[in-house]
Amino acid sequence: MSAAESAGDQESSRRLGVRWDVRTLSLLGVLAVLVAVGGITAPDEFLATSNLQLILTQASVIGVVTVGMTFVITSGGIDLSVGAIVALASVWATTVATQEFGFAGILFTAVVVGVGCGLVNGLLIAYGRMVPFIATLAMLASARGLALQITDGSTQIVSVASVLDLGARDAYVLGIPPLVLIFAAVTVIGWLLLNRTTFGRRTVAVGGNAEAARLAGIDVRRQRLYLYLLSGLCCGIAAFMLIVLAGSGQNTNGNLYELDAIAAAIIGGTLLSGGRGTVVGSVLGVLVFTTITNIFALNNLETAVQQIAKGAIIVAAVLVQRRSPHGDA
Repeated sequence: MSAAESAGDQESSRRLGVRWDVRTLSLLGVLAVLVAVGGITAPDEFLATSNLQLILTQASVIGVVTVGMTFVITSGGIDLSVGAIVALASVWATTVATQEFGFAGILFTAVVVGVGCGLVNGLLIAYGRMVPFIATLAMLASARGLALQITDGSTQIVSVASVLDLGARDAYVLGIPPLVLIFAAVTVIGWLLLNRTTFGRRTVAVGGNAEAARLAGIDVRRQRLYLYLLSGLCCGIAAFMLIVLAGSGQNTNGNLYELDAIAAAIIGGTLLSGGRGTVVGSVLGVLVFTTITNIFALNNLETAVQQIAKGAIIVAAVLVQRRSPHGDA
């Protein structure tokens, strides 16, 4: 590589960093506006410590799923099955037989089921050459069906005290719920993995141009397999967090998580066509959506209005990406 090319790459990286800073600051600005709106429309309820803790806790479950989704989308893929995997993992981990093994049994089962589903997705897409949309759509249907069969449509109540205690206020660390700490840990690990490791660079390369990545010596199929395993792992962790939060396992858990995760990643700045992703932006996207939902609930606005607002935000984010000079990168 010539000195001129090297200088050009450095300049491109610098400009990209500036764009990400602007995007992150914009999302922080949106979040600040939402906090102001919440404080004005429902000051006593919204600004209460318990409500702020609730927002962060609710954002934590879908947030962990979104971290995994960010990697998949960055690679040029998609995962429509995340919500169904969360449901299947949560009900499998809360059966009577599983609960006999206590805290460790529930956590282990949730994670293994999530990773197992991710493995199936990864094998079908990477080695079966199936389109990600079709493969994960099939997993969505299968996982939902299996979850329904396991529960027979009933709610499975958790009786393991150590699991339930994790969601109690006595377990808060300096006023921070344990689930929020788990979300923070997953976010930090995800950021490091995407921005500071060879794995992250390969993910971006595969999403940017899979053929060029292959010619550069990257095993594209194996990389894609790893990415869906990572997504499944995040779903398993989220399933366990949902079990702690709800104290039960239901086949309806994780409903529409796939749409929320994709939407959060997109408004956060992850390019839907692949080749560019940001964990921090995705997390901010989750917080924006969760805060909107909370504000609407406190002001007794209909769910339909919430969905319309989310849809408008998604459309606006995609239009902004398309207008960006690097929107088609």
